[in-house]
Parts: sequence; C-alpha cells; structure tokens
Amino acid sequence: MRRQVAHSRRRADGGQAGRLASSIAAALVALALLAGPGTRDALAAGGDETFRIGLSTDTISITSEFTGARLVVFGALDNADPQILRQQRYDIVVVLMGPRRPVIVRRKERTLGIWINRGSENFNAAPASYALAATRPLADIARAELRGRLSIGVDDIQLSTYAKDAKGRDLPRSPEQPNRDDFATALRRIRQSSGLYDQTIGSVQFVSPTLFRADLQLPANLPVGRHTAQAFLFRNGVFIREDTAPLIVVKTGFEAAISDFAVHNGIVYGLFAVVLAIFTGWFGRLVFKRD
Repeated sequence: MRRQVAHSRRRADGGQAGRLASSIAAALVALALLAGPGTRDALAAGGDETFRIGLSTDTISITSEFTGARLVVFGALDNADPQILRQQRYDIVVVLMGPRRPVIVRRKERTLGIWINRGSENFNAAPASYALAATRPLADIARAELRGRLSIGVDDIQLSTYAKDAKGRDLPRSPEQPNRDDFATALRRIRQSSGLYDQTIGSVQFVSPTLFRADLQLPANLPVGRHTAQAFLFRNGVFIREDTAPLIVVKTGFEAAISDFAVHNGIVYGLFAVVLAIFTGWFGRLVFKRD
C-alpha cells in the first residue's frame, strides 16, 4: 500500500514538473512572437555598429609646383540604429595627423634693446601637421576630457607623451614647467597661422543613410612622412569606435634627389653649396660690373 502511494506521488510530481516546463517554454515562445521581427534582428545583430574608412589616395607626391591638395575621406556605417539616424545623433570626426616629432618652443623677450631667449619648452611628440573635419561643433560632440584623450581638436592636441609606471599609468609631469600651457598655446597658434593646424566644422556629410565623406584641405607646406587618417564615431555624445588608414607624403623629382643627396652626403653637399655661393657671387660681379 505504501509503495503504491509513493509511486502515485512521484507520478504527480513528474506531471507537475512537465506541465511547468511546458508553461515556461510556451511563455518564451509567446515573448519571442510579441517581440516582432525587428527586435529579433536587433538581438541577433547585437546592436553593434561597424565602421570603416578609406582615402581617395594613399600617396601624395610633392613637387616644386605643389600648392596643396584636397584629401577625401569616405566611409561606411553599418548596423546603425534607424531611429538615431533619423534624429541625426550619430557624429563623425575625421582627423589627418602628420608624423609626430620633437619640438622646442622658445620665448624671446626684449632686454636692453636686444631680443634674447627667456624660456623654452620641449614637446617630444608634436604632430607636424593636423587637419580635422567634423559633423558638428566639437563641444556638442564630446566632453573636454574625452577630446583631450583622443586628441580631437586643435586646442586638445596631445603634444607630448610621458613615461608610464609599472601599472601603465602616466608619471607626473615635472613641477619645473609651470608655463607649459602657454608654450603649448604658442605652438598651436604658430602652426595654425602657417596652415599646418586646421579644423573645419560641418565638412563631414552623410551622402546616404550609411555612407559619409569628409573633405580635408592640405597646405602647400605639408610635411613629408607617414600621416595617419583617423575617424571617430560618436552616438549621442558617447564614443563608440574608430578606424584608421595610412597616408604617405613623399617628395618627387629634382627636389627629392637633392634632398636625398643632402641627407646621405652632408659634407659633400655643404662644400658644394659653399663653392656654388662663391661662384655665383663672382659671376654676378662680372656681369653687373660698372666701368
């Protein structure tokens, strides 16, 4: 009798467990149906945007007639949120940064009628050139701390790199450099006036819901070397991801041959320049000699 009762209880418990599992499965199916195809697609895609850029050219050749160039950066944004696209809350910032090089900025002051150096500052990684294009004003795209970390904007370019400790943190800056911001501002101002640092707002445009382009105007004194094009994607002011592409700037023609010869044969080039200067002066004296 007891065995029959126990057996009956096990069958009842098993039936309840089966009915509970069936109910949970039915609820999940109903939830999936209510979610609709759009939600299922978003869940499958993970909601992650993909972001790629390309350049109109990967090499710029500088000759004696070079007066500047226009670089077109184009890209594609996939898996974008349609609602955010309609609201135009995706922002893109495109930067072309020249090779980083050490720079010394000196401050001159007039003393007793003579201009002398009264201070200097070393920047060990200042970009030789910098061009930026953005969809909107930078202050509307990202906060100041993020702009500084990503070197977005002329005022937020990182001009130096610092040594790091064992945990990867930046070591403190030297307290003997109280006017560093003044020197950095002067360097940015000098390079902006020469056209090496430039930024334009509104020059990144979406040509379709997923394709965009940016026009960068490069100066005539564009430095040679490896440049890096960077594109940053923001969604509602939040940095999402970035993509990069290289650009090589080289000298070509007779100027390139002279430059290479001067670099690899400095002494010979210097002697030749002195002899050429002497000959030019002597020849000019003969030509313009007065009787």
